[in-house]
Amino acid sequence: MPNTLRSDLEIAEEMADTARAAILPYFRQSNLKTDNKLDSGFDPVTIADREAEKAMRAVLARHRPEDGILGEEFGQTAGTSGRVWVLDPIDGTRGFISGTPTWGVLIALSTETGPILGVIDQPYIGERFIGDTDQAFVQGPAGRAKLGTRDTRSLEQAVIFTTFPEVGSKVEATAFRAVARNAKLTRYGMDCYAYALLAAGQIDLVVEAGLNAYDIQAPIAVIEAAGGIVTDWQGKPAHNGGRVLAAANADIHAAALDILKQY
Repeated sequence: MPNTLRSDLEIAEEMADTARAAILPYFRQSNLKTDNKLDSGFDPVTIADREAEKAMRAVLARHRPEDGILGEEFGQTAGTSGRVWVLDPIDGTRGFISGTPTWGVLIALSTETGPILGVIDQPYIGERFIGDTDQAFVQGPAGRAKLGTRDTRSLEQAVIFTTFPEVGSKVEATAFRAVARNAKLTRYGMDCYAYALLAAGQIDLVVEAGLNAYDIQAPIAVIEAAGGIVTDWQGKPAHNGGRVLAAANADIHAAALDILKQY
C-alpha cells in the first residue's frame, strides 16, 4: 500500500538518501566501467547512474505509485495524478568519473506548469539543497542554513558559470561569451553544483544550452525558492530544457537577457 501520509519533501529526501547509498560505493573507484551513450562524441553513463535511478524509482513505487516519472536513464513512466517526478541520478557524470565532487543527484516534483519542489544533492560532500513553495535551505556538514540569492545588480560585478567552455553550438558559445565579457569573473565545469551555488548566494549567473528537463527542473525549484529567476534565453519558461539563464535577481537577469535575446 502506498504511504500517502508522508509529505512530498520527506519522499524526496528518502530518494536522495537511497541515491547516495547507491552511488557512493562507486565514486573514485579506478576500475569503474563507463559506457558511452553516443555514437559520435562522449556522453558517459555508469552502473552508479542506473542503480541510483532504480533505487529512487523503488521509493516512488512504494509511496507515490500514482505519480509519473521522467528519468534520464529509464525514460518516462506514465502516472494518473497529473504530477511527475523528474530524476537525474547523476547530473555531471563526466565529473563523477573524473573524481570531482561537483556532480549531484537531481530530484524535482512537477505539475503541468513546472517544478514545485527540487533537491540538488551532493552525496560526497554531504550537502543537500532544497527548495519548494514554502522554503529554501541547505543541509550539510555545517548544519542547516536558509538559502538566499545575491543582490548583485550589474553585469560588471557578476560571477558567471557554465559547465562547458563550448557551451553548445557555435552561436550559443558566442552568446555566452558576449555575456561573460561583461562579467567580473567566469568559471567553468560545475554541472548542477553551479545552480546550488547560485541559490546559496555565492554566484550571480548560470548560462547553459542543450539541457534536458531532468537537468534543470530541480535547479529551477531550488533557485526560485531562494529568490532567483530561471528562464530560457527569451525570458520564457525553461522547465523543458534547452537554452537556460539562471540569475540571482531580476536586475542581473534582465542585463544578461538583453544580450542573450540577440542570439
